[in-house]
Amino acid sequence: MPLVFAGVCSHAPGITGRADQADADVRDRFYAAFDDMRDALEASRPDALVVIAAEHFANFFMNNMPSFAIGMADSYTGPIEDPAWLGIDKVTVPGNADLSGRFITRVMESSDVAYAQEWQFDHGIIVPLHFLTPRYDLPIIPVNINCQGPPLTPLHRAWNFGESIRAAADALPERIAVVGTGGISHWPATPDSGKINVEWDQEFLGRWSRNDRDELLQYNDLDVYADAGQGGFEIRAFIAVSAAAAGALGTVHFYEPIPIFSVGCTVATYDLEG
Repeated sequence: MPLVFAGVCSHAPGITGRADQADADVRDRFYAAFDDMRDALEASRPDALVVIAAEHFANFFMNNMPSFAIGMADSYTGPIEDPAWLGIDKVTVPGNADLSGRFITRVMESSDVAYAQEWQFDHGIIVPLHFLTPRYDLPIIPVNINCQGPPLTPLHRAWNFGESIRAAADALPERIAVVGTGGISHWPATPDSGKINVEWDQEFLGRWSRNDRDELLQYNDLDVYADAGQGGFEIRAFIAVSAAAAGALGTVHFYEPIPIFSVGCTVATYDLEG
């Protein structure tokens, strides 16, 4: 069936782990945008949710760093981080090994991917799920793009990967939703942690909302590093969702810098029916 939902959101650990330290009004409006996104996701009646996130050295390291990886298990656990630090209790999240296997087989027709039958969720996946699937009752297909260990996945390959995800979703009888998670500009685990380049973020979100392939692929890693920090490399997840949306236009439902969360916090979706 055609892809039923496509969106992006932030995944920074501070979103849940430092919630009590944020400006209450801004935090609550951000959380309300997550609630609206959850309502829209549920209204699309997905059979599974593909979550495209960045690797934070939770499952892969420099001895084996795939450009793309997809989970293929009946269940996953998380968070890998200390629950007290992240503010999310350890949970078991459902998967669907059969559906994931068929999904991976379709993706492989046009993109080279690794797959993993064991996968622990870190904040990159579990923070969005905390808001979007709080009952943890929707099967998840976790997807990783290498945004961490150079050489990084090229942006045009992330776009091609997103097209492969769309082709796979459209070819399956199940209803598939996709959410990309990540930055945008942020400098995690550095002396600049908490710095946010609002102008850069807004320019990127404009390109994302227009779903302008040429503009999205104009970024280069040296400029991204200078302007958006090493966390900015996670635009790959957003770009993959753009490609999966196949020309649909997007709406940014929430964007505001929340320094205590160390990121410009984002919730945005594509109108797949437009």
